[in-house]
Amino acid sequence: MKSKHIIIAFISVGICTSFVYMFNDGDSVKAYNSEVSKERKDKDEFMQNANESPFQSNKETFTGLKYFPPDLKYRIQADLDYVSKREVVTILSNDGNAQSYLSYARAEFDLDNLHNTLLILQIMDGEEKGNLFLAFTDQTSANETYGGGRYLDVKKIPGANSITLDFNKAYNPYCAYSENFSCPFPPKENNLKVALKAGEKSYH
Repeated sequence: MKSKHIIIAFISVGICTSFVYMFNDGDSVKAYNSEVSKERKDKDEFMQNANESPFQSNKETFTGLKYFPPDLKYRIQADLDYVSKREVVTILSNDGNAQSYLSYARAEFDLDNLHNTLLILQIMDGEEKGNLFLAFTDQTSANETYGGGRYLDVKKIPGANSITLDFNKAYNPYCAYSENFSCPFPPKENNLKVALKAGEKSYH
């Protein structure tokens, strides 16, 4: 009889624990969605009002940026493979100029039954010297998203063997809104064969 009560008690604890995890997961998703939504709202306010905005000279035309809904599927923990022999990588910009970067690492991840690799570059000059640069195209480019590729901010964590790639926060370079800006294109090897339905869509 005691054994039966113990089993029932364990089952009850298990059910309660499952409900706790369910609610915690739901709360986490809700909190994450709220975080992303706030960031997007703040960016709209910047685009509408800031002097540094690409819409600064014609603010009345700004109608708000367009996005895919947040989806944790596209917040990916990728393996990080550092480049052992770092080389200078020269990539073109939309205005025909070239910019040079240092190869830094490759981020590798699986998504939609495809293995994907992205080359992360390191900025060599200017105020951003030493910071990382990640630009990519995917199967939404030139359809749902900007054809010139999108960017993703990533932080350098020395010695880390993985990196978080949150494509919900992928964004367009300024040349997606105005031809008055110079924006480097993604390196050729960052043309992904998967559709990343996350982050910022085409503005026009």
